[in-house]
Amino acid sequence: MTIMYGIPNCDTIKKARKWLEVEGIEYQFHDYRKQGINTELVREFCLSLGWENVLNKRGTTYRQLSQEQKDTLNEENAISLLVEQPSMIKRPIVRHNDKLELGFSAANYAAIFCK
Repeated sequence: MTIMYGIPNCDTIKKARKWLEVEGIEYQFHDYRKQGINTELVREFCLSLGWENVLNKRGTTYRQLSQEQKDTLNEENAISLLVEQPSMIKRPIVRHNDKLELGFSAANYAAIFCK
């Protein structure tokens, strides 16, 4: 079972979903806003992928944090922040064959799904 985590209006999510659909790969989409996200799942993302990689520092939500919040970020408070503000999770995260993958590139997806 392949699961893609994210928010549907994200351009990168749209590209990744289109790629999967064109290649005929079945997947489920987990929408953070509709289905939610919990500490356990965010912790799993961070343990597997590294919290610094999971945290999207390019997005508006991150840029709106105070300088103090940015300066004091560590794994524990980042996990709490990501649960409260899932739009700060870098997208997409895909679970395929019990392995997590972060981000989208056609070449990377081809290597993962078209073996």
